[in-house]
Amino acid sequence: MNFLAHAVLAGPDPWLRLGGFLGDFVHGSPAPAWPLGLQRGVRLHRAIDGFTDRHPSVVEARNSFVAPYRRFAGIGLDIWFDHCLALDFSRWTGQSLAEYSLELEALLCSHDAWLTPELRRFRAYMQAHHLPAGYADPVELQAALSGISRRLRFANPLAEMLPQLQIRSQALQPVFETLFGDLQDFAREWLQADTSGAVATPGQMRISR
Repeated sequence: MNFLAHAVLAGPDPWLRLGGFLGDFVHGSPAPAWPLGLQRGVRLHRAIDGFTDRHPSVVEARNSFVAPYRRFAGIGLDIWFDHCLALDFSRWTGQSLAEYSLELEALLCSHDAWLTPELRRFRAYMQAHHLPAGYADPVELQAALSGISRRLRFANPLAEMLPQLQIRSQALQPVFETLFGDLQDFAREWLQADTSGAVATPGQMRISR
């Protein structure tokens, strides 16, 4: 899932939401000196990614793509599922997408000390492209896919993938509906069960301040 879905699934806790962002920008185990909610948010992010990758409907959807798109279908689907969520955001959350976007921007600005340099750059990109509200707009989907394509260090078809996703839009809608409903249950159960805290070796992971 992409960052809009991760933020929603993290719930209202600001540290969990922030950890949902950081999950894409840090490696290794969360540092034990971090606030517990931040550690849990990173770990929840990774648990959600693992659940999504193994979900039978997602596996089937990835396999519907042919070469050269199939290898990168997981990335494309992550972006597309944020699009699906953005289009029907109030039904899933009871909240305006525009208001929620401003909340996430304020969260990242008010917790600047915990952001990696890469996440600060992404925050600037979010602001310039009015994300995550912009994910309702196919123009911003194309920009996101093209941006990821440029950041990868090897040749890839992501910049040309949007039409492949659009022609599958009707087939992918029930995949998203099933997946996101299952993810809501999974995230809730994961948070209820996760009482162990984070264990990591000091120095495994650093946040630039």
